[in-house]
Amino acid sequence: MRFLTLSAAGLMSVALAACGGGSEPAKPVEPAAPAGPVGAVLTTSPDILGADIAARVKELSDDKYEGRGPGTLAGEASAEWIASEMKRIGLQPGNPDGTYFQVVKMVAQTVDPAKSSLKISGPEGKAWDLKLGPDAVYLTKDQKNETVTFADSDLVFVGYGVKAPEANWDDYAGVDVKGKTVVMFVNDPGFITNDKTLFNGKAMTYYGRWTYKFEEAARQGATGAILIHEEKPAAYGWNVVESSWTGEQADLVRADGGASRAKMEAWIQLNHATELFKAAGLDIDKMRAAANKRGFKAVPMTGLKASATITQSITFKDSRNVIGTVKGSEKPDEHILLMAHWDHLGKSTSDDPNADVINNGAVDNATGTAAILEIAEKVASGTAPKRSVTFLAVTLEESGLLGSGYFGENPLIPLKNIVAGINIDAMQPSGPAKDAVVIGAGASELEDLLKTVLAENNRIITPDPHAENGYFYRSDHISLAKKGVPMLYVDSGVDLVTGGKEAGEAIGKEYTEKAYHGPADEYADTWDMAGIEADVKVDYEIVNRLANSDQWPNWYKGNEFKALRDAQRAAQ
Repeated sequence: MRFLTLSAAGLMSVALAACGGGSEPAKPVEPAAPAGPVGAVLTTSPDILGADIAARVKELSDDKYEGRGPGTLAGEASAEWIASEMKRIGLQPGNPDGTYFQVVKMVAQTVDPAKSSLKISGPEGKAWDLKLGPDAVYLTKDQKNETVTFADSDLVFVGYGVKAPEANWDDYAGVDVKGKTVVMFVNDPGFITNDKTLFNGKAMTYYGRWTYKFEEAARQGATGAILIHEEKPAAYGWNVVESSWTGEQADLVRADGGASRAKMEAWIQLNHATELFKAAGLDIDKMRAAANKRGFKAVPMTGLKASATITQSITFKDSRNVIGTVKGSEKPDEHILLMAHWDHLGKSTSDDPNADVINNGAVDNATGTAAILEIAEKVASGTAPKRSVTFLAVTLEESGLLGSGYFGENPLIPLKNIVAGINIDAMQPSGPAKDAVVIGAGASELEDLLKTVLAENNRIITPDPHAENGYFYRSDHISLAKKGVPMLYVDSGVDLVTGGKEAGEAIGKEYTEKAYHGPADEYADTWDMAGIEADVKVDYEIVNRLANSDQWPNWYKGNEFKALRDAQRAAQ
């Protein structure tokens, strides 16, 4: 949808103005707060302090917000708190309608495990009844039908499910998958072999993301699409897949009601996939090796057929991006953008009545949201910068970067007027570091400024040490980057002042394995905030220098987004 969605208050103000009643236009009215939990009123300093960041993280990850699920009463109350915090620290509303909100139309879909199934039949009477959660996860993008079914869909192994003309690669060449169910590996060719001549070798490209694979399967006419989960190529364990893909799932309202997508999108555990390949007379290891070579051709999984019934609840809801700004004193139409996603996964389900089911998302991403608010308070408390600085907390990141994508398609600021942006996502309370990690290093001239600021603090840039995990395509900055806007995504350093790289990597590994996208991602008063404070000060310094300069950083020569930015600049 390429139109600006007005909030209810914005529509009300238009209606009142149209009714006459005097020459004074009606003033926009802030939407009424939802009848959810009441947020705390903080007392914070205009200086950037770890204690203030911690207070905001603690608030946002409180159980009362129930994991900040978009469109839920408790989740949207956290967005309300962010808006009230923006107002408290002196930001002006960032929506031209006079509010702090951009309404994002969404749909929440929840598969009923008791009424849903995914079954694979094989030769000689073999059959697999894959249970939702422990064996497989599956859902549908159909937003119109509460029950979606298909039966006896032939399985076809399509390698990595990639169609990339510029790389002379087509896993769908010579095969018709209409009505069939495609089976494929996650990540992209080159990961296993670390062959730099295949895509980006070990560094994941967009073709390696599950979002792309399901989209391409739909374009090819597949009825079902199944991804084989492997921990290293996926960059997370099955626990993350299970917690992220069961329970309520969010999506933007689709104009076609999801009709253009496959009936089923699924992940399957590796051990079950291995059994299926064997039943079809195939060796999964040999098929993986073949799929990593140029000229791979899709292979029918002879004798295997998929049947599924997906029964779901469908609820249409509103969520909101939250936006506030500090107006520039000389060039108010030019904006520096700070963004972070406020949402998380909400509540999980459990058969244990005493289990903790709230996915609080303290690191992911109460830290990033707290950071942009901390920088906002610093900017708002001082002399107005020459350029405007805008702070955007987006929704629905965990559902596929949907809130930032909506903003990119429906920008409240002309994209050509956004000088540059910084995205902050999941800062680790691991203590001070000698470095800062740049996700997607080598992309834009913003890294030159970052390098200067870090050097002043005796720190250096470290390129993403896990480029194979595709983090550059897994956070909100990509929604604006692919529109041409130079974006910087700086992550916590790994070379810690105390303990070095070994300690930093161990902390990251422990978080990924034990807390990421789970109830264990909780705030603790014992957090070491010194490193986060230092990182936020670096982000502030970049913002401050850009906001008080005439610089227009661009993408480096050869970057895939540079032509878009050049066209924007030429049009100014």
